[in-house]
Amino acid sequence: MNSLKVEFLGTGTSQGIPVISCNCDVCLSLSKKDKRLRTSVLISYNEKNIIIDCGPDFRQQMLVAKCKKLDAIVLTHEHMDHISGLDDVRPFNFKTKKDMPVFCTKRVETRLKEQFSYAFSSNKYPGSPGFIITNISYESTFIVGGQTWIPILAQHGTWPVLGFRINDFVYLTDVSGMTSNEFKKILGSKVLVINALRKENHISHFSLDEALSFAKSSKIPKVYFTHLSHKMGLNAEINEILPDGVSLAYDGLKIIIE
Repeated sequence: MNSLKVEFLGTGTSQGIPVISCNCDVCLSLSKKDKRLRTSVLISYNEKNIIIDCGPDFRQQMLVAKCKKLDAIVLTHEHMDHISGLDDVRPFNFKTKKDMPVFCTKRVETRLKEQFSYAFSSNKYPGSPGFIITNISYESTFIVGGQTWIPILAQHGTWPVLGFRINDFVYLTDVSGMTSNEFKKILGSKVLVINALRKENHISHFSLDEALSFAKSSKIPKVYFTHLSHKMGLNAEINEILPDGVSLAYDGLKIIIE
């Protein structure tokens, strides 16, 4: 793998920004960097395109990114803002005449088969999306597109959630805590993406201060915050107070890790 390209398809929390019916400064902002779709990233390497999470904005995200080919989907957990776009995978099914590879835990698979039962039926309705599920666990690495991924177990409140390390890139979202053993998996990487919901504490997400503390402890030189709510504040104002090497991600941001 010569390089890993990452495009932030969405950097917002479950409600997105602007939030319906909200008149706060962030939701009324005219800056493109304050418009946030639900959190997801497109990762490209070895001529493969893989997304992490497939939320309700998936269709729009694929169109904006001009993504003509998708080779796999990797899921962090089963909350709706991370899986509800899976029905819109159908155009890729139709184009390739193949089911879409989906990597997720057994727990997430169980939820998918409940939420999208029609896609897993033995007597499928024509036109339903098609998936090939591969179960993953924090205990073992797995391979997507010829590249090894290291799963990282974290807590999302009382829910388990997976993050991932691909070479020197670490992606963590919806995290509120992590054991020291799992934390060791991220050490030595070059780029960290971690959720920072808002300034105030939250039961199932890192606050800004908690995310800053986590980033500092990791000693990773470049850090991007994602899964941001409108309560975080304006992109430009928050970036001014962040330390060197740390910034808010935004929809459409592209980075390359050599």
